[in-house]
Amino acid sequence: MQEKDIFDERQEIKKASFVCPMCRERNDYDVRWIKRTKKKNTPRNLNEHDRARLEKSRDYMVRVDDMLMCKNMRCRKRFEIPSAQSIVFI
Repeated sequence: MQEKDIFDERQEIKKASFVCPMCRERNDYDVRWIKRTKKKNTPRNLNEHDRARLEKSRDYMVRVDDMLMCKNMRCRKRFEIPSAQSIVFI
């Protein structure tokens, strides 16, 4: 059984406020996430191990973007998103 058998995927864009480490200017940025929600209909022909895995699974989001570009016109440098959190359970 693969993850695509359990979850439906769709992209979402969330706003987040970050400070550019080069110019120190704060702006709101659009960060892309993939939201994975558990399917309503469970797949047939699952063995005991797969069924237990399905019961334990939860909805979650995975961050797609790792780098952002500063919105300050004089800076425009790329910087890494300063959060270590790339997966969020819903």
